[in-house]
Amino acid sequence: MGCTHNCETCGSSCSSKNKESMIEKPHDGTKVKKIIGIVSGKGGVGKSLVTSLLAVAMQIKGSKTAILDADITGPSIPKAFGIHGGADVVENAILPRETATGIKLMSTNFLLQEETAPVIWRGPVIAGLVKQFWTDVIWGDVDFMFVDMPPGTGDVPLTVFQSLPIDGIVIVTTPQDLVEMIVKKAANMANMMNIPILGMVENMSYLKCPHCNEKIEIYGKSKIDAIAAEYGVKTVAKLPINPEIASSVDAGEIETVDVSSLSDFVTMLQNL
Repeated sequence: MGCTHNCETCGSSCSSKNKESMIEKPHDGTKVKKIIGIVSGKGGVGKSLVTSLLAVAMQIKGSKTAILDADITGPSIPKAFGIHGGADVVENAILPRETATGIKLMSTNFLLQEETAPVIWRGPVIAGLVKQFWTDVIWGDVDFMFVDMPPGTGDVPLTVFQSLPIDGIVIVTTPQDLVEMIVKKAANMANMMNIPILGMVENMSYLKCPHCNEKIEIYGKSKIDAIAAEYGVKTVAKLPINPEIASSVDAGEIETVDVSSLSDFVTMLQNL
């Protein structure tokens, strides 16, 4: 309780000290209160969507929010917010871009001359850039930073867990059996590294019929409640397949999307 993530000034005997010694120091112009990682063991489940919606929801509630897009080779956060072009550099530091409502963003796309240019880098280089997004960006005062991570349990999640003072993660899944198995790998990785699992989101959980409002479970029966119970997670959300949300994301207008389905997450995050 009350951890400042600075072991040098801490006299407590803490099992996390070895981990804390690896934490990278942020830029002097950065003060972030809480850092939340958005993870999954598999791609295509909607981590970037959930990351964006959580940032929007917290911004609406008056928190200063930011997104660190750690999906270096597949960045999609800028597209969702309709942000294009490069980031400004001042005195060997990078300034994040800001959305229409003031959410701060940093993504690989802001460093490329062409948005569609591929990032063909090996793991250590990618992990190094993730660190730079933390150490070399002037984030300013931020209440909640959400880190959108690539799928799997490889270099980037490991780098984020070891280098950033992560306060917890949100796991994103979909109803399929294959995804359930792989999501458990991400959950077990978090437990092995003593990272709290704050909540779980089941994306594409169902489709609501536009004529009769019946919920159609296209990908099978929801399993999120059972998985959450297995890992002792209380905060759960089930997001439907919604063409309107997809259209808003494609148009770069995710800040106009209804985020009421994440109200339990807002409450949970406010109480951290």
